Amino acid sequence: MIWADYAYLIVLLPVLAAALCFFFGWRLPRGGGLIAVLATVIGLIISLGIFSEIYPVGIVQQSWHWFALFNFGILIDPLAIVMLLMVTFVVSLIHFYATEYMNGDPGMARYFAEAALFTAAMLGLVYSDNLLQFFVFWELVGLCSYLLIGYWYRKPSAAEAAKKAFLTTRVGDVLFLAGIVLLYNNLVNLGTNLIIQPGQYPLQFEVIYANIYQIPPIQLTFIAICLLGGAAGKSGQFPLHAWLPDAMEGPTTVSAMIHAATMVTAGVYLVARMFPLFYAAPYGLQLVTLVGAFTAIFAASMGLSAFDIKRVLAFSTVSQLGFMMAALGAGAVIGVLAVAVGIFHLICHSFFKALLFLDAGSVIHATNTNDMREMGGVLKYMKWTGWTMFIGSLSLAGFPLFTGFYSKDEILVVQYEYAMVVNYLPYVFLISAALLTAIYSFRMWFVTFTGDERSDYHKHESGWIMLGPLVVLAIFALLFGGIAIGPFYKYLDTNFDYYELDFQELAIIGGHVTPLEHVSEGASEGASEGASEGEEAAGEPFIIKILPILVGVGGILLAALFYFKRWKRFDPSMVSGDKDPLRKMLLKGYYQHEILTAWFAETVIYGASIILNIIDIKLVDGWLNWLSSWVLGFAGHMRKVQTGVVQNYVTALVLGIVILVVIVAIAAGVFL
Repeated sequence: MIWADYAYLIVLLPVLAAALCFFFGWRLPRGGGLIAVLATVIGLIISLGIFSEIYPVGIVQQSWHWFALFNFGILIDPLAIVMLLMVTFVVSLIHFYATEYMNGDPGMARYFAEAALFTAAMLGLVYSDNLLQFFVFWELVGLCSYLLIGYWYRKPSAAEAAKKAFLTTRVGDVLFLAGIVLLYNNLVNLGTNLIIQPGQYPLQFEVIYANIYQIPPIQLTFIAICLLGGAAGKSGQFPLHAWLPDAMEGPTTVSAMIHAATMVTAGVYLVARMFPLFYAAPYGLQLVTLVGAFTAIFAASMGLSAFDIKRVLAFSTVSQLGFMMAALGAGAVIGVLAVAVGIFHLICHSFFKALLFLDAGSVIHATNTNDMREMGGVLKYMKWTGWTMFIGSLSLAGFPLFTGFYSKDEILVVQYEYAMVVNYLPYVFLISAALLTAIYSFRMWFVTFTGDERSDYHKHESGWIMLGPLVVLAIFALLFGGIAIGPFYKYLDTNFDYYELDFQELAIIGGHVTPLEHVSEGASEGASEGASEGEEAAGEPFIIKILPILVGVGGILLAALFYFKRWKRFDPSMVSGDKDPLRKMLLKGYYQHEILTAWFAETVIYGASIILNIIDIKLVDGWLNWLSSWVLGFAGHMRKVQTGVVQNYVTALVLGIVILVVIVAIAAGVFL
């Protein structure tokens, strides 16, 4: 059986599931949720089959003509297949969980229709073989997120959050589209120099890779900035991150999909897919690093003060996405290894973040509240939920030997190498964000599951339909990192080998200080090996090697000293009281809403629109109205001369001749 022949079903089956749930779900058990589960499970099986065929060497390429110079195609290389496996696996578990979590909701059929379409859009994006098709699915992902965030559309906050997400991500999407147009224009202007084989099309990734060398560096930088703008919108990077915490207004299962397996990972995947272009663009990867590192520390600080359990996880997602972007940006120094580092954290993050969100949903389902201040002592009644969330929190905090430790530790290692060559600031941001991550993740766990009960809530554990996915994800959050890191790095290291890219030449175009190509054998040895040929992690100072462990474990201990009843030695009010301006600023999210809405939108934009309206009405329209009135008036006077009487015309003609003769006579007398 050739699994690659059925690759199209990976997207088509969720689309069919969406249609069935939308039209017939209200007649089916649990809104047709089992159909959505079955569609993604079959997609997972097909993805596993394709993986078995192309591992360790091989790719799948299929292409059909669409229109003009564009095609519709499938590209499954190492980068795409690991994403397909992750999305189908994690989403299958989330859909299965949702069949119980959403049970009884009157709009359950609509939910599964939108969720299945959301899954199809993400999967279509992942294996697109060209940038235009990628953008089409990218927009469909944005539409589905709008529908799902606003699922409870009768709730004003949900409707507002959906609009905010849609409009904010549209800013990035416009930049993304501008980047595509600019790239296409550069490619077609190469004319006969365009390196393209029969049956290929200009915006196919392999054609883009082959022609990067011929595009002017300044154009590459502009294209990279536009693509980064699109990635920042989808992946919640500063300053287009404000929509992501508000996306918590949707069902928890939606939050799990958006924050773990779909949508936000699309932006990171875009930068990874276009890594050769970013690598060749002067300052392209440096900008990616700065944006990612600042986003990591910025969002982590807000996670310290949030009380909504889902918002804590939302800020965590924004921060971890910053880690992924910073990892990709480190490619300016370590080369293509950065793709493996960033995507490995993306995959690991999907497991423990989906676990944490589903755990949060289980807690909310039992306590009927999102506010951690109304919880406390939940572990006594929800042991499975509590201990699986404990595993997820340890992984998020980067506790040694857990999945998150391996991926996050490697990011900090490569960022130190980046710091040695380019700039120390991103490393400082990331190591600080790692400390804050450990603190807020266990602040959340201690406040929710330990201590005294602070309200009267339903004292029961969730059913096994909800607990089953939690246990599976907890196993991956515990073991995946240590088992997979070596083979994963070695496999992803080969991704761009299929396109015969010369990273030495791309480095020269990009103006990198150290245009070095790493050796994949070094990468396969684990979390601190293989940055580049001639560079060894063993040369790092001892403190740099153990610092990730210190900040992870230290952050957990700090959280325990403030929030764990048995170990509590300090009261949080000793550090920050209700009137503390820093705490108030964090609770307000650095006043982003006030800045973006009250000041920028309502003052700057609205004020500018009033001024422009006055200019339009008084100046532009006024001048045109005056000119048209003058022309009409002049025409009215001239119309009176046109009497239609022949005698009047003859008289005027004779009078004109007389005047002309007199003028000629006078002129002749003067000159003679």
